[in-house]
Amino acid sequence: MNGQTPGGIARRLSELTQLPRPLYGHVEALPNLVLGYRHRHPWGQFAYAEQGVVEVRSSAGRFVAPPQRAVWIPAEVMHRVVCSAQTRIRSLYVAPEIPGWATDRCRVLAVSPLLRELIRAFSQVPEAYDEAGPDGRLAAVLLDQIAAAPEMALMLPLPTDPRLRTLCARVQAHPDRRVKLADWSARVGVSEKTLSRIFLRETGLSFRVWRQRVRLLGALPALARGERVTDVALACGYDSLSAFIAAFKQQFDATPGAFVLANRDLAEDT
Repeated sequence: MNGQTPGGIARRLSELTQLPRPLYGHVEALPNLVLGYRHRHPWGQFAYAEQGVVEVRSSAGRFVAPPQRAVWIPAEVMHRVVCSAQTRIRSLYVAPEIPGWATDRCRVLAVSPLLRELIRAFSQVPEAYDEAGPDGRLAAVLLDQIAAAPEMALMLPLPTDPRLRTLCARVQAHPDRRVKLADWSARVGVSEKTLSRIFLRETGLSFRVWRQRVRLLGALPALARGERVTDVALACGYDSLSAFIAAFKQQFDATPGAFVLANRDLAEDT
């Protein structure tokens, strides 16, 4: 909050047993303060990627937030945070006793221009703000806007079946390799149809769609770093630039070039 350095705020959070107010916010400059180890906290966290890409990993899957997106992390959910270089994140912490905020799953949410400006304004509010005054009303409006934010399909679900978990780990480690479910079914001694049915039941996605999402979500940090679109496409396993651009636009409603420009404009604006 006002008058505190990011490092001081991080230490302050680790010392708290409860939040000083129902909504607590600050600005962090990542990656220096990112908690790359698995941890949890007794309050919810709204991690907003103002610039760059932030990713939250839990047992349920990976939640990826490019600029103007945020990840909601409920209280007591074990997770790990990773981010691309030069990422800038503004986090809000929400007391679990606030009615309607006791959700039990992580989500990726859209950040509208209004919500973005509310977050920026709240980052300047004193820690012990008057809940009955203007700052308290700002906090209430901010919570309403977060609650109304639409959920985005930027989550990569993970199956619980150990055979499929191993397969998913390999695909994520080498997204450019052409791993087929048929080849894996022969390797583990289970029919492709059975594995396909289990995969769909546990993730809600077909293996083909899931594998494409791995590649596209993996492209975001590289694009945020300023790597050439052609190089990113090849690294993600696409044979042609046009195929990559078409898939990227379908997933994110923007071309890779537009994503790069938007991230650059946001960096200049912060």
